[in-house]
Amino acid sequence: MTKFIGIIPARYASSRFPGKPLADICGMTMIERVYRQAQKELDEVIVATDNELIKDEVERFGGKVIMTSPDHKSGTDRVFEAYRLSASDAEVIINIQGDEPFVAPSQIKELKKCFNYPETQIATLARPFDKKMGFEALFDPNKVKVIFNNQRRAIYFSRAIIPYIRSVEWKKWLDEREFHIHVGMYAYRAEVLAAITSLPQSSLELAESLEQLRWIENGYQIMMGITDEPTIGIDTPEDLMEAIKFCEANRL
Repeated sequence: MTKFIGIIPARYASSRFPGKPLADICGMTMIERVYRQAQKELDEVIVATDNELIKDEVERFGGKVIMTSPDHKSGTDRVFEAYRLSASDAEVIINIQGDEPFVAPSQIKELKKCFNYPETQIATLARPFDKKMGFEALFDPNKVKVIFNNQRRAIYFSRAIIPYIRSVEWKKWLDEREFHIHVGMYAYRAEVLAAITSLPQSSLELAESLEQLRWIENGYQIMMGITDEPTIGIDTPEDLMEAIKFCEANRL
């Protein structure tokens, strides 16, 4: 049976919201909420941070934390360092976003299912785009779009709308096909994570500012799991207010 470990990268520094892992959401810090949600599906969960305040908070609620270098350019690099330092024998590492306090255990389960296939190298999630949100929401470059083949292997990720539907007026695109939005949680086989963290940035990655394009350009296959679960990512104080409203409404 494949063994999994969940690692939550958590930085204190953020240009739009410094200290957000420590933000209070209905009496519980964001990092604790992420950790508790991950524990519902994973036996082994670790927070990877470069900040003593976050370390202290994780230890306060009884979580496991590993201090990592402050020089990492991506969460993937931080996750790999924490995995090495953990001495874990897990075969698959799940990179869980530290700013999604209501991450659904079912999403983690869906990622794990991708590794029922021994050929899976990397897995991530996609959600069907909600047509009620309208074309402007689909056009939003912060909502990363993904297309994949019949075997659920990713073909391309983009901040632009993909696919482009030729000869159909854009206002009718949502009626023509189902679009998919990328959900930024990843899982990697340990040897693959070691390899991809040593790759230099690629031209497509630099163009779109999407790290996963580096892996595709270098020949790695990304298996897509499908989820219908909504997520609430917190990038700004305004997002935090929405998360608190959601928490109160659902008594979480």
